[in-house]
Amino acid sequence: MTVLAGAVPAAAAGATTGTALPALAGLCAGVAGWLAVAGPPRRRVRLLLPPAPGPAPGRAARRRPLRAAGPPLRRLTRRWSVPDSVVAAGCLLLGGVPALAGRSPLPLLTGLLVTVPAVRVRRRRAARRRAERRAEAVIALCGALAGEVLAGRPPERALLAAGVPGLGEEAAAGILAAARYGGNVPEALRAAAGLPGADGLRGVAACWQVAVDSGASLAAGLERVAEALRAERDQREDLRTQLAGPRATVLVLALLPAAGLLLGAGMGVAPLQVLLHTPEGLAALVAGGLLEWAGLAWSAAIVRRAEGAAR
Repeated sequence: MTVLAGAVPAAAAGATTGTALPALAGLCAGVAGWLAVAGPPRRRVRLLLPPAPGPAPGRAARRRPLRAAGPPLRRLTRRWSVPDSVVAAGCLLLGGVPALAGRSPLPLLTGLLVTVPAVRVRRRRAARRRAERRAEAVIALCGALAGEVLAGRPPERALLAAGVPGLGEEAAAGILAAARYGGNVPEALRAAAGLPGADGLRGVAACWQVAVDSGASLAAGLERVAEALRAERDQREDLRTQLAGPRATVLVLALLPAAGLLLGAGMGVAPLQVLLHTPEGLAALVAGGLLEWAGLAWSAAIVRRAEGAAR
């Protein structure tokens, strides 16, 4: 009887355990599936766990600026756009492939060092393209505004009808608000002329001021401003065409060392092993890198000097 009395609770416990384990497993599977579809990790935690009691209002107010600022790495990555990330990934890839082929971290470190200058060059080119598009928008604004004035509309209504596309939302909003509500349109145009590529708006503002003060023809002044801006644009394009040959030559000369490495690898000389694992090769690599950088810097200075002289 004693044995039977002890066996009954054990069997009951085993049955309870056998029933609880599948239930617990099913509960865990359900929670895992719910967390997978409940949203981002922070939201999942908030949905699963009860909110913790917050700190005192004064302490929260003191901590909020630090939390908004974020870590330095996060602030740095927020400033990089998708093209910047692509350029950085390309630099790391160009450094990582020789590092794997030559079994040395030096190419990868070089790729890391080149990443920031490459991103800056991309940003400068993007800013130059935006400035050129803004200059084209100013020329188009002069033509459209002159046409509206010749059609018989007052200057403010002509500006509202022509619009100011291509100058940016903030600059366009300021100019159109001044024209719509009787503000100082020349002052708004001069403020927008501070944007890169929008220098022609100073001429538009001067024509507007003269037309309002002395009654001169606004359309004639705008046509002259448009002609001057087109002449400057044609001069820039002519200069870019003349400098295309030297820039292509600099690019070919800059890529010759890489072509030499590929040629040596194809011939079975193993140039990466010599450059990265011998003292003579390391000295030659450092000297060649410095000369390459000096040549590129010198060529860039010549091009900038030519562009400055043309302006």
